[in-house]
Amino acid sequence: MNKRRAFTLIELMVVILILGILAALILPQVIGRQDQAKVGAAKRDLATLSDEISQFRLDCDRYPSTEEGLNSLMVQPNDAPGWHGPYSRKAIPNDPWGHPYVYQYPGPGGNDSFLLASYGKDGVEGGEGDNADLVDGQE
Repeated sequence: MNKRRAFTLIELMVVILILGILAALILPQVIGRQDQAKVGAAKRDLATLSDEISQFRLDCDRYPSTEEGLNSLMVQPNDAPGWHGPYSRKAIPNDPWGHPYVYQYPGPGGNDSFLLASYGKDGVEGGEGDNADLVDGQE
């Protein structure tokens, strides 16, 4: 007297329909949040790198040159006797889209400033939305 109870085709179709509707409602929100999270991560990285560059300046009485770049936060440059790094506990990251952060000295404000930027998702200067530039610097 073993009776097997199984799902009917209609019950399975209803479940699949419900799952499809849920996926259609939730998936766009999750995808949009991923881009927002990358922008937030890039802003945090820029702020951290900016603080590390400022610490380099306090120790060495100058900003790293454009040629030395962000690598000078990890490896002592030849003409930086006051260097007390490394200023970062981990390797200098790329931005969340896989592009290196852009560093330039002097920055737009002259010798007392530097430019630190991520060119966004497209990795090209300029743009809007996800491709917009994110800039942090000492001006």
